[in-house]
Amino acid sequence: MSRNALETHLDGLAQKGRAVTLWLRDDDAVLPTPALDRLLSLTEAHAVPLTLAVIPEETGAPLAERLASAPLASVAVHGWSHRSYSAPPAKKQELGLDRPLETVTGELRAGLQKLRQLYPTQLLPMLVPPWNRIAPEIVEQLPALGFTALSVFGREKPAPLAVLNTHVDIMDWHGTHGGKPAEALFGEVLDYLASEKSVPAIGILTHHLVHDAGAWDFLEQLFALTARHPACCWASASDILAV
Repeated sequence: MSRNALETHLDGLAQKGRAVTLWLRDDDAVLPTPALDRLLSLTEAHAVPLTLAVIPEETGAPLAERLASAPLASVAVHGWSHRSYSAPPAKKQELGLDRPLETVTGELRAGLQKLRQLYPTQLLPMLVPPWNRIAPEIVEQLPALGFTALSVFGREKPAPLAVLNTHVDIMDWHGTHGGKPAEALFGEVLDYLASEKSVPAIGILTHHLVHDAGAWDFLEQLFALTARHPACCWASASDILAV
């Protein structure tokens, strides 16, 4: 029902000459894998730009060589190590104040520099905090470190640099740890479209390394519905931020 309702809503927008923008962010890339190949093939088949949040510490030339043949892929900085330093029962967080501020910002600077060397043409100076969590004090430092954008989860909030968030996470982290039911996800996308409070672009969040059959199936369905629909535009993060 939600898929049909989403399609009906999009058809209505098209009749009014209106369009919505979507963007895709996938987290935790480090190495070339069959799952990454599947994601790249899927996005390329539907001409969907992809922003890969790459973990700098352990990544290197193999991933860069793979992405060199992926013209629709851009790279963002996914923290430094994707290691949590928060003390339980606090939620996992790499970019908090559990360590000296200088230590955290030094790692972020190193991560940006490393990925800039690996991806001279594909890097977007966007920080994607692991677990979508970052202390406000660290956000304040990002422009001085060379970052031009920040991406977390949920509706955008004011910050000292551009913010482009994701809004629909396809994974059921608190339940099955697989993909959420497709109908529920179509409903989430529709909720953002129908909301009176718009967002710059509806961000879809994926994690290719842990996708199950349901997660892949939803992406297939979503792209099939939206990629060529006259009321939809899949855009790269850099193009959205340039608007």
